[in-house]
Order: sequence, then structure tokens, then C-alpha cells
Amino acid sequence: MFEILSFRTTQSHELVRLEDQVRDVVRRSGVDEGICHVYCPHTTAGLTINSAMDPGTLQDILSEYRRLVPTRVDFHHTFDTPTDAAGHIKSTLMGVQVSCPIHGGRLMLGGSQSILFAEFDGPRDRQVYVKVVQG
Repeated sequence: MFEILSFRTTQSHELVRLEDQVRDVVRRSGVDEGICHVYCPHTTAGLTINSAMDPGTLQDILSEYRRLVPTRVDFHHTFDTPTDAAGHIKSTLMGVQVSCPIHGGRLMLGGSQSILFAEFDGPRDRQVYVKVVQG
């Protein structure tokens, strides 16, 4: 089963929780045992699995990415904007895909784990692709 999740981010940098939408895709797929792969087709965004129980965790993750890759005007590639250039690097550091096993028809995330979409150059209309594979 393949689905596209579409949404709009609201800030220049933010983490959007996607685990509920991904769980719905898994449920609708009817797959009892398999794998769920989530892919981000954007070069200024990323995907990760981490805790979202404490909102401070999300703030810390974004703060560290801003600290590691600040927006600046001396990037070699500034075709669009300096924020866009910084977003490309942040996306590369985070990665654009996550996978999670499915067992007993359930996404096997840990109790405090969330699937997080990272916006690094928003706000924008965004999509992620979700592929559920049986086996």
C-alpha cells in the first residue's frame, strides 16, 4: 500500500508529529507483519524518530540544528535564499526517510517515540510518502 500525506507547515523551523497519520495508513493497509517506510521528497525538510513526550525535546532538536547550521549569506549555493541553503544542509544531516517494523498490525514505535517531520525552510505545503510492505 502506498499513500501520500499532505499538510502545510506553519513556521520556518518546526517538527510536525506524523505517527498518528502513519498508524492510520498501516491500519488501512491490513498488513499484519511487515515494514512501514516513510519518505520525504523535499530538500529542505527531513524525517526522524524521537521523543515528543516533552515539548522541550522538540525545541532542543530544532535549536541544535539552528546552532549547527545557522542561516548565513556566505553559502556557495544561494539560488533561492540563505534559509533555503541552510535547509539543504540540515536535511542532509537529518535524513529524509525512516522505517519501522509492523507486528500484529501495529507500528512498532517505542512508548515515547514519534515520527517527526522537520521543516527547515517554511512555512510550505509539504508531502511525505508512506509505503507499507507485507512480509
